[in-house]
Amino acid sequence: MRNDKDRGRKKKDSTLLNEAIRLPEVRCMDDDGNQYGIISSQEAQAKADELGLDLVLVVPDAKPPVCKIMDYGKYKYQIEKKKKEAKKNQKKIEVKEVKLSVKIADNDISYKVKHAREFLESGKHVKFRVFLRGREMANPQAGKDVLNRVWPMVEDVGEKEHEPKFEGRYVNMYVVPKKDKDK
Repeated sequence: MRNDKDRGRKKKDSTLLNEAIRLPEVRCMDDDGNQYGIISSQEAQAKADELGLDLVLVVPDAKPPVCKIMDYGKYKYQIEKKKKEAKKNQKKIEVKEVKLSVKIADNDISYKVKHAREFLESGKHVKFRVFLRGREMANPQAGKDVLNRVWPMVEDVGEKEHEPKFEGRYVNMYVVPKKDKDK
């Protein structure tokens, strides 16, 4: 049974630190790269305590296992900082959905296509969906025909990722913005 303290936590860190390292001997080094050689884990812990740092098991599968004397809190902080920086530099793709029907009028198509063109010009991906109701399910080609009417209106600003395809009650067409040729 979990206690209340564990509820808000993320995945628990499985790195062995300080007294949790109970190995007969380890290869020990410090943060600056100085080698202490193969010594007992108690000796390595004493050196870490002397320097006021943590003893961290970095390579448990090696023969003998490798431990490093470092400031573990600072090390974890730097890793989190790098992860946040990498996440910040990621590009998120936004997908906008334009819903159509089989019995849509031409002026309604042009109105919806106008918005889809704006989305594509601003770099967003557009998913055109034709919803098939009741008896329209018997003729999914009608949905594909609607999407084939829409395609010439957006082909100058977008590229078709795939031909219109039937998925469940929908016929879908995915359009991505055109890549600039001068880049």
